[in-house]
Amino acid sequence: MLDINFIIEHKKEVEKAVKHKKVDLDLTKLLALHKKRAELLKTIETLQQSRNEHTKMIKEAGGKPSSEMIAEGKRIKDEIAAKEPALRKAEDEYHAMMLRVPNVYSDDTPVGKDESGNKVLRTFGTRPHFAFKPKEHWELGESLGVLNMAKAAEVSGSRFNYLLGDLARMEFALIQFTLSLLTNRDLLAKIASGARLEVATSPFIPVVPPVLVRPGVMERMGRLEPRDERYHTEKDDLYLVGSAEHALGPLHMDETFDEKDLPVRYIGFSTAFRRESGSYGKDVKGILRVHQFDKLEMECFTTPETGATEQDFIVAIQEYLVQQLGLPHQVVSICTGDMGVPDFRQIDIETWMPGQDRYRETHTSDFMTDYQSRRLNTKVRRSDGSIAYVHMNDATAFAIGRTLIAIMENYQQEDGSIRIPDVLQQYLSGKKVITRNAP
Repeated sequence: MLDINFIIEHKKEVEKAVKHKKVDLDLTKLLALHKKRAELLKTIETLQQSRNEHTKMIKEAGGKPSSEMIAEGKRIKDEIAAKEPALRKAEDEYHAMMLRVPNVYSDDTPVGKDESGNKVLRTFGTRPHFAFKPKEHWELGESLGVLNMAKAAEVSGSRFNYLLGDLARMEFALIQFTLSLLTNRDLLAKIASGARLEVATSPFIPVVPPVLVRPGVMERMGRLEPRDERYHTEKDDLYLVGSAEHALGPLHMDETFDEKDLPVRYIGFSTAFRRESGSYGKDVKGILRVHQFDKLEMECFTTPETGATEQDFIVAIQEYLVQQLGLPHQVVSICTGDMGVPDFRQIDIETWMPGQDRYRETHTSDFMTDYQSRRLNTKVRRSDGSIAYVHMNDATAFAIGRTLIAIMENYQQEDGSIRIPDVLQQYLSGKKVITRNAP
């Protein structure tokens, strides 16, 4: 949520965000509603003040009001009662519209209507060249017996899967590898130095968050919509998270940090759930686009001055993680028409998938400024005693399924086996190759 005074003072900037993020919102109507709401509120407050003065006058008269006093008191009471419904209606409409106002976007965000407007910032690594036609991950997984989508479809329906054997072990290897990095202050300092960033290198705190969240909290996160992508339990009125950030962001709602304690960083692991309701026919085979997947997510709380640098640091961490796995990738600046409504700046990493002969998104980094913290009422108390809203970042450490796809396709061998990246071998008892999994 943006502050109404910011919207008024930066109307053209907000209008551009509404237009380029393709949000259905009449900003002129919102500002008119704000004015109407303020006028109604002022009128009612004036009437309430008159009522208080009238009550005081009656007391001063010994508690024996004249008929004129009684009539005047009734008039004031009736006028307040008549105007209060209009104020409540204006308040409700105003609040609903304010929740739909998108965040503005950074100066370096490309303007575009969809993913075709995204801009590649840099690339890393050499795409592998094979002496054979590379297979897609689902072909490799099925032939090795480490992926079983047919049985998952019988058990749960389409877009579910079983991970088996060494592929399941590789998931936990990725988790251990990530936690060993993000909790290591020295390694984080090395990454910051390599990226030439002056940033605090406070370690990330591991978290296993809830996967069910109240709708009001999801709304405060700005992540309730689109609801058709969410799984909802009607009896309990809870939503299954689409990412760990949905439960990590509210970890400090209605709280105030001390400035000396920032940044606060979390690395959360959870299963995520998405209906993929708008993606029928897309990536039907395999585990790229599924209803249930596991994910490691970063969530960071900073001062307003350090929020943008924090995102640069997060992207440097993401690049380091992918580079340690030896995966070719590109870093992409996401355009206005493809970015999230709460985002001020969004940067993705797309990793090369040889079986598909294309880059696919594996990581995203969202810098929200104070858009979410204003909704969540998460603040920081400055050293001078003043109060401000914190700035928030969330970002993928690893979307496990998509990372497994990238490893399988980039490290495949002609006999159908898959080499295990060097950095993960220690977590798989030194094993170097995934071969046929015995049932």
